[in-house]
Amino acid sequence: MTRLTRRTLLAGFAALPLTHPAHADLSPYVLVPKGTSVDFTFDLSGLAQSGTMPIQSADIRIDLSNLTNSRVSVTLNAAEARTRLPFARNAMLSAGVLYVARFPTIHFVSTGVQLGEGGRISRGAKITGDLTLRDVTKPIALQADLFRPSGSASDNLDMLSIRLTGALNRHDFGASGYADLVQDTVGLDIRAEIKRAG
Repeated sequence: MTRLTRRTLLAGFAALPLTHPAHADLSPYVLVPKGTSVDFTFDLSGLAQSGTMPIQSADIRIDLSNLTNSRVSVTLNAAEARTRLPFARNAMLSAGVLYVARFPTIHFVSTGVQLGEGGRISRGAKITGDLTLRDVTKPIALQADLFRPSGSASDNLDMLSIRLTGALNRHDFGASGYADLVQDTVGLDIRAEIKRAG
């Protein structure tokens, strides 16, 4: 991914008003595939493992004057999830875990953006939303960071990079198979480069 500078992005946002009319348009952004990855981690028999899952579609709309109005809807292709261990992947895709034969996608839709200290998209910023996995929908909160490429002008927000991190308990969604081998918690690390549409 492009090297990013948080301070310069925040300086640009600091110059924008903190309130915004409710009727104002949100700016649509599209994913840059080369700069986007969805990584997950899990513990298998006491050993840390990792994998990736492709994004099938995304609807990203950002209010650059008031980030709390922004929203995102993302669909992941669970059927194409990969791990480093072939046998672990087969188990993950099975009916006891992701059950991709019946539920081939995972869907996330945001419900809110909470800015960090001083109204920034750092220092504890969060994005909350509803995650649907195996046809079970549960709320989830992810730590959020938003950057722009280093060297770009402070008012140029055509290209942005997002990092979301968090975790979920797989049993909350009924993905409880192989409980004697795989721990409950699955870690998430989502990195996305986006560009303003149009």
